[in-house]
Amino acid sequence: MNIIKTDIEGVLIIEPKVFGDARGYFFESFNQKGFKEQTGVDVLFVQDNESCSSKGVVRGLHFQLPPYAQSKLVRVVEGTVLDVAVDIRKWSPTYGKHVSVELSAENKRQFFLPKGFAHGFAVLSERAVFQYKCDEYYHPEAEGAIAWDDPTLAIDWKIDKSQVLLSDKDRRHPLFKDFTTPFTEA
Repeated sequence: MNIIKTDIEGVLIIEPKVFGDARGYFFESFNQKGFKEQTGVDVLFVQDNESCSSKGVVRGLHFQLPPYAQSKLVRVVEGTVLDVAVDIRKWSPTYGKHVSVELSAENKRQFFLPKGFAHGFAVLSERAVFQYKCDEYYHPEAEGAIAWDDPTLAIDWKIDKSQVLLSDKDRRHPLFKDFTTPFTEA
C-alpha cells in the first residue's frame, strides 16, 4: 500500500495495491500488521459500518466524545464521495483545520482519521456505498457534531448547497465558534 500524509498530522490517505486481470481485480483492503508497519499506527478495529446514500447527501460532521472517541478507516465500495476530517483537538497546531479527499470505488483510496476529528462526507455520484472501520464501539450517548456548513471551517463540499440532503439531526449541529471541544489534551 501507498501511504500519503496530509497537511494534518495523523490523517492519512491510503492507496492499496490493486491486482487486476481479465477476471476483475483483487486487493487487500486491510491488514493489521501491514497497517502498523507502514503507518506506525497501532489500532484495533472493533466495528465495521456501512451506509448507502444518494447524490447530494451530506453526513456529518460527527464524532464520539471521550472516552468513546473513535479512530476510523473509511472507504467507498460504490460511487464517489468527498470525505472530510476536521481537527477538533484543542492542543493541536491544526485545530479547526480540515482535510478532504475524494474517495471512490474506482480509485479505491481509503482515509484514516485518528481520534479527535469530526468526520463527514458528501455524495458526489448518483449513489454511494460507504464503509468504515472504527476502533471503538458506537455509543449514542457520546454523539457529538459540528454544523456541516460552518462558515469558519469553509469546507467546499463540491456540491451546490441547494442540492444538499440532510437528516433532521444534521440540520441542528452547533457552529464551530459555539462548539466546546472535549479533546483538550494530548
